[in-house]
Amino acid sequence: MTDHATSRRRFLSTTALGLATLASGCATTRTTPAGQATTPDLMTDIQERAFRFFWDTTDPEMGLALDRWPTPSFSSIAAIGFALTAYPIGVTHGWITRDQARARTLTTLRFLGTAPMGDGATGFSGYKGFFYHFLGVTKGQRFARCELSTIDTTLLLGGVLFAQSWFDGADAGEAEIRAIAERLYAAVEWDWAVPRPPFVSMGWHPETGFIKSDWNIYNEGMLLYILALASPTHPLPPSTWRALTQAFEQSWSTTWGEPHLAFAPMFGHQYSHLWLDFKGIRDPYIASKGIDYFENTRRATHAQRAYAIANPGGWRDYGQDIWGLTACDGPGDFKEMIGGKERSFFSYSARGPGERDDGTIAPTAALGSIAFAPDIVEPAAKAMHARYGQGIYGKYGFFDAFNPTLTATTDPLRHGRIVPGVGWVDTDYLGIDQGPIVCGIENWRTGLVWKTMRKNPHIRRGLERAGFTGGWLS
Repeated sequence: MTDHATSRRRFLSTTALGLATLASGCATTRTTPAGQATTPDLMTDIQERAFRFFWDTTDPEMGLALDRWPTPSFSSIAAIGFALTAYPIGVTHGWITRDQARARTLTTLRFLGTAPMGDGATGFSGYKGFFYHFLGVTKGQRFARCELSTIDTTLLLGGVLFAQSWFDGADAGEAEIRAIAERLYAAVEWDWAVPRPPFVSMGWHPETGFIKSDWNIYNEGMLLYILALASPTHPLPPSTWRALTQAFEQSWSTTWGEPHLAFAPMFGHQYSHLWLDFKGIRDPYIASKGIDYFENTRRATHAQRAYAIANPGGWRDYGQDIWGLTACDGPGDFKEMIGGKERSFFSYSARGPGERDDGTIAPTAALGSIAFAPDIVEPAAKAMHARYGQGIYGKYGFFDAFNPTLTATTDPLRHGRIVPGVGWVDTDYLGIDQGPIVCGIENWRTGLVWKTMRKNPHIRRGLERAGFTGGWLS
């Protein structure tokens, strides 16, 4: 049997084992040098389980991280970016070895570096240096008719550049990681993806051309523009950032707490910030507000909690320690009479205060912000774990989402199941929601991702071209 066949068999066996033990929410037991069994604290257990989602479910042949598990799934290129960031975190905690992380990272980057690129509708993984949002797990090529995604390519590159800076050894494999990472980043033609200057389009389809929406408000697109400004081959002009921040003003809000740039789902405040350390550095726009973007995310996190405490929708269990709205799975698209009131529910959707809020709580919404607001996030994680127990906590930590309001339904569920005493609970884990948990907890505890990315010359160059000064940039 070939090495590839052996690794594929092990991958499938691991997946089958995971399916059999999906509901296992017991804490991971460790053994000390003295031979005594120990149980890690909850935050460590959450982080390790989220890490193992990537380590266990990623295809070892091509290094493609899954969009979701255990539902059969394609690969998400954004999830690959989070996986590449998670592997060194695993090394620092002793969950895997550096050799293992290097080998897995090399597998992923070698695939990406040789993946077929072209403008055809089938048979390609990307075009102009950008990758398709989803890739099939058999060949790593475009899944169905998904878009060439500028933001998901950005999140992929976050992991690629993190690997480039973290694997800094003289080993030939680590040198290859750095070289492939450089080629992948240089290949992206940011200036091509600007059909309506100065902003980057959200994506492109070979059948219809560019998506008719751009990255032109405050959201998760900050890393996209930092990378585009810094490009050594196809850079956007520094004036792009000034135009972007002028558009930010429409997002300035005083709702649910201190004034801040608002974006309803929490992921918009987290994704870029997991790789970019905005604490203490400021561009002219945010300096005019007297804060930095780190503080803005702290305020946005507190605003979500304030919304849950106020609970204008009257959803069950919302409160000071049960909160968190973001893009996540949901029960399905239907209406249900509950307590004499008709309630609307949604399947996968971007949720936030006043935006498609259907009572569905996503633990990643809080946990992805732990580095910004640990005073309210850690109690929330502990409260959710204690209150709902193994109903919402399994092999890879918290399931993607749960809804205490929906305790029974005759409508078909899109995902998940009704758990007595809890309500609706998803049965899937999502890569783009597990990633912020792994990275967020690490930045809270050690700052590893931020410290590593500070060393990357592309990140520094992009921030400086955007007009950031002060703090660690000085």
